[in-house]
Amino acid sequence: MNQYIDQPRMTKSGVVFSIRIGSRSRECLISEEALKKLSALKNVDASDADPMEIFHAFERTIDGAARRLITANVRGTPLLMQADTFP
Repeated sequence: MNQYIDQPRMTKSGVVFSIRIGSRSRECLISEEALKKLSALKNVDASDADPMEIFHAFERTIDGAARRLITANVRGTPLLMQADTFP
């Protein structure tokens, strides 16, 4: 289950969302390039898709990656998720 503090929102850099893990909350940003890579990895044509649509389509994958980075104490505010976050 996603535990977003606020609704994900589009910015000029990508999609910003906040996750709560236990008592800690963390703001995260997934870049548009990372979203495009995710859609390509899953063989989904994202050429016409809006970044928020891609975000919602891959929410579980994004959420899991963000949680792993947070648990590994990756620094940065917001926690930046770029294309290389997703192998």
